[in-house]
Amino acid sequence: MEKLVIIGSGPAGFTAAIYAARANLQPLLLAGMLPGGLLTQTTEVENFPGFPEGVNGFELMFKMQQQAERFGTRIEMEQVEKVDLTDINCKKIFLAGGNVIEAESVIVATGAQPRWLGLESEERLKNHGVSACAVCDAAFFRDKNVVVIGGGDSAMEDAMALTNFAAKVTVIHRRSELRASKIMADRALNHEKINFIWNSTVIEVLGEDHVTGVKIRNVETSEEQIVDCDGMFVALGHIPATEIFKEQLELDEHGFIKLEASSSRTNIAGVFAAGDCADPVYRQAIHAAGMGCRAALDAEHYLRNR
Repeated sequence: MEKLVIIGSGPAGFTAAIYAARANLQPLLLAGMLPGGLLTQTTEVENFPGFPEGVNGFELMFKMQQQAERFGTRIEMEQVEKVDLTDINCKKIFLAGGNVIEAESVIVATGAQPRWLGLESEERLKNHGVSACAVCDAAFFRDKNVVVIGGGDSAMEDAMALTNFAAKVTVIHRRSELRASKIMADRALNHEKINFIWNSTVIEVLGEDHVTGVKIRNVETSEEQIVDCDGMFVALGHIPATEIFKEQLELDEHGFIKLEASSSRTNIAGVFAAGDCADPVYRQAIHAAGMGCRAALDAEHYLRNR
């Protein structure tokens, strides 16, 4: 039986592995089908400490993997199909290939996916002007025109963040009024750099090698128009990768794992969570890494005091 199994291989999973391995917990990390998580799809990371010139997302995650392996983490490129966490002494993890792993403790670090529009042109221009993280990428759009897709608090936060760099921010929302809280909506509506296009959806992202504009359609009149811009930020929320845990771990209304205050502990003893799957607010690599550290320390304490 394994002492500790870590499910997920983003900043949270690898940081948990580094700390757990250094504590001699001999962790097994199940990396899934996308080792390194979403960060491997990011061309440049400028806000992770220790890299003053920035770092390629794939390179950053590869370095984390090497560091985890250096201290003895075993990594398997396996996809978890289901889990049985009900036995306090033996958590069972069922792999897609048919094998079953038993563990004394588990750290869930499965991450979350941005909710995209689902357009072919959007997919093609990701990291070439299409982004789902204003905090990460706003600085690349200094003195440029950008659009933000969405009408909730996340969209308003992104729009406000972009005003620190962009010359003009246009919010495109499919309804005639915002879903955001009143305070967030008022800030955006009264900001001189932000304007709004209502009752409209994006039907195509324009550009060959980089974004040059978006084609939108009015949902009431079906009228189409082109909005020139240098970047498109999709702010439609995130989908946590927690489907296989929903019958056992306590989740919030959006599917994020609920944690005990100031800890990584879930509602099941010996099961901990870290990173974007348990973070509906910050969704930053450095914060996920910190949560991974906390989860490893909590798991170490749990195993030591069983």
